[in-house]
Amino acid sequence: MAAEDLFAQPVEAADAIALDEKLRQAYYWIVNRAVISPYYDLEFSSGAPLSFGLGDAGAQLTLPTEASFSSNVLVPLLSFALGGKCLLVGGPGRGKTTVAVIMGVLAGSSADDVRRGVQQGQPQLTVSDLVGIPLPRDLVNASRLADIGIAWREWLTRPVKIVDEYNRIPTKTQSALLTMVAEGYVESHDQMRRTAPESGVESWFFTANDDAGGGTFPVIQALRDRMDVTVQSAGFNSRFFDELIARVEAGEKPEEHVPQELVFSGEEQERMRAEIRAVPMPRAVRRRLEYFFGHFEFVQHAGRRFEYRTKDTATTAGGRVGEIIEANSGADLEADLGAQTLNGLSVRAMQTLIVYAKAMAWFRGTGAVSLADAAAVLPFALRGKLLPNLAHPRFDVGAERELATDTASWLGDLFAESCRQYDALGRDHDDPVGDLLAELDRGLGGVSPVDVSRRITAVETRIRRIADTGKLYGRDFDDLMTLKYLHQRYTAYLRWAEQAR
Repeated sequence: MAAEDLFAQPVEAADAIALDEKLRQAYYWIVNRAVISPYYDLEFSSGAPLSFGLGDAGAQLTLPTEASFSSNVLVPLLSFALGGKCLLVGGPGRGKTTVAVIMGVLAGSSADDVRRGVQQGQPQLTVSDLVGIPLPRDLVNASRLADIGIAWREWLTRPVKIVDEYNRIPTKTQSALLTMVAEGYVESHDQMRRTAPESGVESWFFTANDDAGGGTFPVIQALRDRMDVTVQSAGFNSRFFDELIARVEAGEKPEEHVPQELVFSGEEQERMRAEIRAVPMPRAVRRRLEYFFGHFEFVQHAGRRFEYRTKDTATTAGGRVGEIIEANSGADLEADLGAQTLNGLSVRAMQTLIVYAKAMAWFRGTGAVSLADAAAVLPFALRGKLLPNLAHPRFDVGAERELATDTASWLGDLFAESCRQYDALGRDHDDPVGDLLAELDRGLGGVSPVDVSRRITAVETRIRRIADTGKLYGRDFDDLMTLKYLHQRYTAYLRWAEQAR
């Protein structure tokens, strides 16, 4: 491939191109002409894919039957479409910053402007370096803070914001960065500036060479938790060395050649985000995600009161969740998926997974979220948020040891096993607690006290059946809390009905 072929402009697109098609064209331009990435780890198949066992260490190569994608390009691109926050991790020189800069160019900025706006993480970076400085004249003449003008940094209001090597930034400056990421504003000397651009859609891209707590400064947990998705950068495939030579000969950078027809206006970004959020999630997918989320919060012996038997109770009190799990002799650790994690999931993490699953379905043009869409984005949305319990027997058995370092595969396997359990329990057709909850959701208007008493009895009977099993898992914890909620609603309604007579 010659240099002129590498950066050749594609054929002019139609004027009224659909936004999902435009984003797909942007993806294929990036993977074919900008980032050399012949990796297809986001796999989709109808039916069983062809699989090959490789070597003597249990490696497998699968050939998906449908269009599949490179996560190190598509996940950042979906973050751009949603206005999300993406952390790219990997060793130096693996294209993390290049991918982020291309996202800035897709938002309408020139490559030079985007590069100038990249915030380089380093140990001497101060809050003023990050956000701007007070005007010296005002510092001398002002009698109160409100009179001090601030020379705000231009990057603050760009639609795409890039922070390089964020784990080298001092803790105090990280706190200021957290305010921008979480609240959408920055404050200095009693002056405040909103960071959202005119379109209202802003996306953040962070890079780091380490995601295991290393770096010059540890990343504060609140900032790490604000990363919507985390994606691993891919290495270079030496079979594409000729393309690398062509790029060197051209003496140009791919972000300088993004076709104008692939650039998104602010209005297009707003419409794109709205279209993604409107993608429906069918009940079958919701139920499997609901079941998956229910595994992780509960842990026996974390508290005396049943409601407080959670990993969060243990963690916030300084307890060691791994030791508490190991002391639980009343459950099968192999069957208890929650025993593989040190924490539960936050509402923010669940919302992130929902919206990225919608984005994946929208990008693929499927019309509704499928289980495959949710399974594809789950490892990236939950990396760094659902932490593995490395003391669990699973991480110490043969080939399973690999999962201790391959977080994405572990999370994907965890979801697959949860779906297998869901099917084995027949939850699509046999869900007594779900049926009781649906009965209440239909309302209490016109329901007689006799019927309410019958429902209370049904709730109590269901609690007894769970208690009689002798073993409790995360899914039982959520069911029991739901049953107590139903009991409270019905008893309160019954008291009100009796007083109204």
